[in-house]
Amino acid sequence: MKIYHGSLDIVKAPEIRKPNRTLDYGVGFYATSSYDQAVSWVKRRMAESKSDSGYINIYEYDQKEKSNLNILFFDGPSEEWVDFVMSNRTIKNFTHDYDVVYGPVANDRVYAAFALYEGRLIDKATLIKELKTYKLVDQFLFHTERSLKLLNFIQAEEVKL
Repeated sequence: MKIYHGSLDIVKAPEIRKPNRTLDYGVGFYATSSYDQAVSWVKRRMAESKSDSGYINIYEYDQKEKSNLNILFFDGPSEEWVDFVMSNRTIKNFTHDYDVVYGPVANDRVYAAFALYEGRLIDKATLIKELKTYKLVDQFLFHTERSLKLLNFIQAEEVKL
């Protein structure tokens, strides 16, 4: 399976990096099966850093070797997914022991719905019902060094603004 990572750099050897902000699934290396989502991610990074180019790094995700890994799989918005994302985003030093986490991306529109939930303006059931009306793309978090071994770099494609 091909997956994509948008970056300002060519990333032949993915690494576990601590982000400078909280992310949906915690610390690790993020990728998506959506080429368009990866383009969106890299263009956002380019705009933030005032860079005129970036890269879509393309990998083969070797799913045959994942049987020895602890994988958390969300096939869509659910109570468990909301709780997991909220824990990663709001609990200081929250961590988990999953090698790979897969599920929906909480994009800007989703963040607005999460903000309503976090502010207690809507309840969890209403949040999930709302999110199920959105067309959500996926994301993978590779959280451990051993999970990164499932990724084989294919190539990088340059993106320009």
